[in-house]
Amino acid sequence: MKLQSEDIHIGVVGLGYVGLPLAVCFSKQFDVVGFDINPTRVQELRNGHDRTLEVADDELTQAASFHPTTAVEDLQGVNVYIVTTPTPIDEHKQPDLRPVLSATRTVAGVLSVGDVVIYESTVYPGATEEECVPLLEQLSGLTFNKDFYVGYSPERINPGDRVHRLETIVKVTSGSTPAAAEFVDDLYRTVVTAGTHLAPSIRVAEAAKVIENTQRDVNIALVNELALVFGRLGIDTLDVLEAAGTKWNFLPFRPGLVGGHCIGVDPYYLTHKAQAVGYHPELILAGRRLNDAMGSFVASQLIKKMTQKAIPLSGARVLVLGLTFKENTPDLRNTRVVDIVDELKQYGIDVDVFDPWVDKAEARREYGIDPVDLPEQGAYAGIVVAVAHRQFAALSAEEVRAWGLQSDSVIYDLKSLLPRDASDLRL
Repeated sequence: MKLQSEDIHIGVVGLGYVGLPLAVCFSKQFDVVGFDINPTRVQELRNGHDRTLEVADDELTQAASFHPTTAVEDLQGVNVYIVTTPTPIDEHKQPDLRPVLSATRTVAGVLSVGDVVIYESTVYPGATEEECVPLLEQLSGLTFNKDFYVGYSPERINPGDRVHRLETIVKVTSGSTPAAAEFVDDLYRTVVTAGTHLAPSIRVAEAAKVIENTQRDVNIALVNELALVFGRLGIDTLDVLEAAGTKWNFLPFRPGLVGGHCIGVDPYYLTHKAQAVGYHPELILAGRRLNDAMGSFVASQLIKKMTQKAIPLSGARVLVLGLTFKENTPDLRNTRVVDIVDELKQYGIDVDVFDPWVDKAEARREYGIDPVDLPEQGAYAGIVVAVAHRQFAALSAEEVRAWGLQSDSVIYDLKSLLPRDASDLRL
């Protein structure tokens, strides 16, 4: 298998946070068809706008070789398919492979002899060859590693990050045969200036992806637990971390909510596979439980402080600044800010959420939350700075305090955006 640019026609299946930047990047070298089942999304892209803000409008309009579509038949001329659909977890925290398997069915319907299918979706080790390949064979009638080949190159997109982009992050690649692996590696090398790392197998590449985020999850869980301990000891956690951080090999993790499409999800893919082969992971699941509980902890601490200040809970209003899972992005996937909101509502608190980055219709559809256009001055018994958007970082302590009741209020600064003496609580 040799890489000849004039012979390569790429189809990217799924035009979200991962698929769109990938499609636009490849379109600088190849003809790219971008397929998505959401007609509104496709029309917006045709009009030159990306609501995820991962691709600038001018870059999108200049991508002449990128063709977004909802029509499966537009994939007929493709010979390299790249699947970038999400891989969430269900209500039982088990892997939900339905989106990636649905995309696999779409690809199988147009797959031809000699084609290559590359998966970027995060999965557990073995999923590509155990779940996706049999479906491709069954529905296409073609034979794996004879009529078609498969690769796996896990996405490393960091939403909202303007420094670490697709082109500047080393790309892990793999393939179902040595020739397929070389083809996949060469393909990504045409657009990834940082270079590639060719893994020895698809399973290794899959495993590498899930442990990247599992490692971060466990490290954040440790710091979150330290914050719980230091809080009881009356010690400021950030003071401790700054002191410890003077050692050259101390890892600079910070306590906080752990959400998003990767860190709060990927560990469950690994633990699912571990349990399937008879091993019950202790540390990974303990970290997940601890991180998942942080929203409730924040809400309880806020309520406790309000009670200590003799602020009546009945009829109280709380303002939550930020809803996205991280700063400076409209990405609402798996945001754990909702845990704070839900827990406060359990106390009968009226919660207003303000986030200038979010799409209000999406917030309403996904979480039943209607973000306010602007907070009310002098209206809130509690204020939670939950996300470090640049608009919030630019606020003075006086501007934030002005949203609180004139009598008294509690400010909980989760992101340490305000001066130390300007908030009542810090994580």
